[in-house]
Amino acid sequence: MNQARSQRLKHNSKQSQILDIIVVGGGINGVGIATDAVSRGLSTALFESRDFASATSSASSKLIHGGLRYLEHYEFRLVSEALSEREVILKKAPHIAKPMRFRLPHRPFLRPAWMIRTGMYLYDYLSTRNSLPASCKVSLSDDGIMHDEFKVGFEYSDGWVDDARLVVLNAMQAKEKGAEVRNYCEVVSVTQQDKVWTVELLDHRIGERLTRQSRCVVNATGPWVKQFISDTVQTKSPMGIRLIKGSHIIVPKIYSQEFAYILQNQDGRIVFVIPYLNKYSLIGTTDIEYKGDPRKVTISNDEINYLLDVVNQHFKHFTFKDDIISSFSGVRPLCDDESDSPQAITRDYTLTLQHSLETAPLLSVFGGKLTTYRKLANAALDKLEHAFPEMRPCTTESTLLPGAEQFDKTRLLAQLRELAPFVDKDIIERWAMTYGTRALIMIHSLREEQDLGERFSEQLYAAEVDYLLEQEFAHSAEDILYRRTKLYLEMTPAEVDTLEHYLLIKAQENKHTVTQQRGNEETVLSRVNLTLDT
Repeated sequence: MNQARSQRLKHNSKQSQILDIIVVGGGINGVGIATDAVSRGLSTALFESRDFASATSSASSKLIHGGLRYLEHYEFRLVSEALSEREVILKKAPHIAKPMRFRLPHRPFLRPAWMIRTGMYLYDYLSTRNSLPASCKVSLSDDGIMHDEFKVGFEYSDGWVDDARLVVLNAMQAKEKGAEVRNYCEVVSVTQQDKVWTVELLDHRIGERLTRQSRCVVNATGPWVKQFISDTVQTKSPMGIRLIKGSHIIVPKIYSQEFAYILQNQDGRIVFVIPYLNKYSLIGTTDIEYKGDPRKVTISNDEINYLLDVVNQHFKHFTFKDDIISSFSGVRPLCDDESDSPQAITRDYTLTLQHSLETAPLLSVFGGKLTTYRKLANAALDKLEHAFPEMRPCTTESTLLPGAEQFDKTRLLAQLRELAPFVDKDIIERWAMTYGTRALIMIHSLREEQDLGERFSEQLYAAEVDYLLEQEFAHSAEDILYRRTKLYLEMTPAEVDTLEHYLLIKAQENKHTVTQQRGNEETVLSRVNLTLDT
């Protein structure tokens, strides 16, 4: 009885506790800030109205790079910082991030060779902590991949990352370090009194309204950053924002090499062609001003034609609309620097702090890019140092993300095959490069094939689904297939329906269990109170 009462008191104390920081927004910047804050000893909560990485952060080109083309806009600080962070991410998450070589075919009428060589030299020079091979000039004639006019190219190093998983792993780390972390938890209202923020929430997963209080609110809502300030906080936004749509298409592999290509176009833009999931090519991105709902952004026919045209100008293997397996679009929330063209708008971030002697801090994030999320978070916490002088120094640079602990691909594959010899080899490999050493947790109770549970597709079993529900905040088939894995590219509509039915049953079982536990707790507490009263 005392334990039941203590649980209720603990629940009530969470409602009344004044946290240090509440982060609103579960994209890459929000989860990065939450992880940094809790690592520095600050009591932290993170709330996302949909799923983590459900907007911009899962619609990137999935690159960790300095941004070679940003040099043309003289953004040397941003490029240098991004190149430094490229190294950090490769070390923090080796199971979801990897080095990649890029080839840039030379088109003399667009950019002279001396300009490209100078840019490559500067790119290498700014990589002060670089562990990757330097750039070089290469011959393209021997490959037989590109049209005959492309004889010479330039090769350099950058990196690739699973963007959505990078977000989810940071959310997991924040929770494991003590933060309250909830997706599908909408911020309904934000008010302030006596220098304390009161945040009203609606948790859609459990259907309950919650209240949390904090000394600071961080607005990391991405495309909604200005709207959150004006509509939810009901104050004037200190900055403007421009929404820029970027779209990608996925097609069967165009070439067998492991190189990515960066293609120059006559409009001054570039298009990436990136090896993707061993059997596809990922092609993107576009840069188009966008005025609509960021949740409803989709690729247009003009964008499809644009991407196909650039690719077909370069490769002998022609790609057609019918080859497109899937596409995705996202909206990049960039600071409004009044640039004439979308591609000229800075990709750098700006942090604004609205704070006075009479008010609690509101920190808002404008702009930013995937590669520099950790440095952005570091800068955000440093900006709040005056409000939290007791917070510890940043440690996220050297902290491994979940699954990277003691990660060695060869050794992990051997362990997984030994522990689950009844699992297909390609599934084992996918598990290793998706979950890292956390895959050992996923299979710890498997003793024979039937322990894998229901098989939804060639690649997906119930054991993996249950792990994602329990450990990675997954809730729906979309969460699992699009963001925790990329299995939506492999599954039929009928297989997806089967998975959704399974998830519905699991949700009903969980709801029944929670209701029963609450009922039992209410009964026990009533008996305790009755005993105390008598």
